[in-house]
Amino acid sequence: MLDLHVSLMLSVAVIFLLMIMLLNSWLYKPMISFMEDRDETIKKDLEEANQATDNVSELKAEAANILAEAKSEAAAMRQKAVDEAKTLAESKIEGKNDEIAKAYEAFKAELEEERVQLKNSLTSQLPLFKEALKAKYSQI
Repeated sequence: MLDLHVSLMLSVAVIFLLMIMLLNSWLYKPMISFMEDRDETIKKDLEEANQATDNVSELKAEAANILAEAKSEAAAMRQKAVDEAKTLAESKIEGKNDEIAKAYEAFKAELEEERVQLKNSLTSQLPLFKEALKAKYSQI
């Protein structure tokens, strides 16, 4: 039947326990310490990544503030330039309007003077016209 050898069983048990001790010191402990070190490194890298993300968020907010300030300054500068251009254009228009008004008044005065001269000229030549009309009526 089945023979049981106690010495053989004890030697197998001793070898098994010796093998577990050796594997524990040579394989399992270094593997566990390596895995713990790796977990620690991953944890540290995640913390650094989170800090970097926070840093990026702060920098984005700062950049957005700077852009908003620059846009408001640009809008103010643009409005100032538009206002200055309007003022300059209005002053030029006013100057041209004054110039045109003066030219119009001078033209009206000249036209009135020519009208008076024409009236005087026609008045002085009125007897000649009357004679010419009489001559034409007499021919009819």
